[in-house]
Amino acid sequence: MQNIQAKLEEYYLRLQAHPRYLKIMTLPTLQRWGALAGLFLLSQVVVFGSLYLIFDGVVVIGFMASILAGLATGVGALPALFFKDISERLFNSMLGAAAGVMLAATAFSLLVPGIDFGDQIWPGKGLWIVAAGMLLGAVFLHFADERLPHLHFDAVSDESLNSLQKISLFIIAITIHNFPEGMSVGVSFGSGNMNNGLVLAIAIALQNLPEGLAVALPLVGLGYNKWKAVGIATATGLVEPVGGLLGITMVTVFSSILPIAMGFAAGAMLFVISEEIIPETHAKGRSRIATFSLMVGFIIMMMLDKILS
Repeated sequence: MQNIQAKLEEYYLRLQAHPRYLKIMTLPTLQRWGALAGLFLLSQVVVFGSLYLIFDGVVVIGFMASILAGLATGVGALPALFFKDISERLFNSMLGAAAGVMLAATAFSLLVPGIDFGDQIWPGKGLWIVAAGMLLGAVFLHFADERLPHLHFDAVSDESLNSLQKISLFIIAITIHNFPEGMSVGVSFGSGNMNNGLVLAIAIALQNLPEGLAVALPLVGLGYNKWKAVGIATATGLVEPVGGLLGITMVTVFSSILPIAMGFAAGAMLFVISEEIIPETHAKGRSRIATFSLMVGFIIMMMLDKILS
């Protein structure tokens, strides 16, 4: 963990010493923000233009959806600008609803269409192919959890979570788990079914709201600048477009792996729900409200999937 922090600090110092960075930072405030906004827009034009030329419009829309889903982490962190803490009951209700939303999206937007696509490619074998993909996704997250240093989700409400190092470990955990979520959005759009991709992107965005809050509040509690805390929370969600781009381009180029990819994404997300979110919502005797919240989240997502299909 210390090596990772040291490398990040080294990159940040190099950025601060870069002549172009120094030139931009010496500009008046309005011009500085205008220059940064211009650079950002230019980069987006290059990225989206390249994707459109190489692939097609569906890839561009899928990548955009994964970006918006990732940015929802920052939206969820906004209450940290006004509060240093929220009640455990409210937070666990949000987590429970997020788990329900993710479960419904996994079932209706990944597993069911994945089996259908598998049957189209390999008649009668779609179920087994998707099941194999699910196991691969779960194993991938298992080894990611074991090899990369981080804290589990239930550490958010732990009173011992009082050091920057522990919060940093938790931020790494959120970042790790955001990658397969972004990939699931990309894979879903890569299938060519815009409705499934849209439903899954909405589900990921809703699930990211409490995650963003979980990242920002401990940082504010440590005395971090509130806007900086929101920025860090937003950054944890920006790994999702990377996963989204990988997922959508992979299944677009190699369409035969689509059922396996959908199963992989579903397995990874189920691993996160079972390993991280549900145990936290059932900790310290707060399970009943979280259970009903999970059911409400599942029902809402199920209805949304039906309406958009």
